Amino acid sequence: MRVPTTAIVVSYHTGQSLKECLYALASDPAVDAVRIVDNGNPEAMRDWLRQFCESRPSITLIDAGGNIGFGAGVNHGAAGIESGDLLIINPDAILKRGSIEALQQAAEGQPSPCVVGGNVFDTYGREVRGPRRRKLTLLRALTTFSGWNTWTLERTPPPKGPVPVGAVSGALMLISAKDFTALGGFDEGFFMHVEDVDICRRTSEAGGITMYTPQAGALHYGATSEAPAKRVAGYKADSLVYYFRKHAGGPLERLAVNLIAPLLRFAIVSRARD
Repeated sequence: MRVPTTAIVVSYHTGQSLKECLYALASDPAVDAVRIVDNGNPEAMRDWLRQFCESRPSITLIDAGGNIGFGAGVNHGAAGIESGDLLIINPDAILKRGSIEALQQAAEGQPSPCVVGGNVFDTYGREVRGPRRRKLTLLRALTTFSGWNTWTLERTPPPKGPVPVGAVSGALMLISAKDFTALGGFDEGFFMHVEDVDICRRTSEAGGITMYTPQAGALHYGATSEAPAKRVAGYKADSLVYYFRKHAGGPLERLAVNLIAPLLRFAIVSRARD
């Protein structure tokens, strides 16, 4: 029996790729409904979104009332959905046909809660950073930012089929509405970035599993947002610090996080383009 799927797209000044994202979702027979959470797009895009939804009763436009953050936006879009699956996809990602079926197949027989992700690739077909990752620890973050990547797995040989991983990307993520509710949705303490890593970790801690399948995928344009790059990098740095404080194993680890937080933020923000 086919499981109904609702796609949730959170958009803030995404640009023209949002239209491609929505056209792909609207034409995919495995997508039963789409909820677009408008976190504050320009008026011209808001007009386009309203017109796009008018002739498509399965697509709903939700005004978040401003930029409430990615995780909060997803929670807003998922509110009231009690059954079926949720497909969380970036507004600048174009879903590959057949991906939902592959994600659902990877989840079959797995313990609950279960999060499944797929390959996220660039315009050259190369896997981008982050679709499959090990569990994020403070040591892995420090070694990765120093140039020795011990966290993300895009430079390792891709698996031939579904495999368990530490975390997948919120750019392409499937979870049942029941599991999403049981986990409490995304932690809204993350404004942007790392909320996907956090929910995967909480999935594991709840006795569940995070799966990655190369049979599912989405083209990710990336860098399409009109938001300033250094501001976005600042959000990422703040989210990493919040994550490590939240999951610290004791007072010594919390002290370590507090000591390295300024250095970590400087390293991330300084790398962002002006």
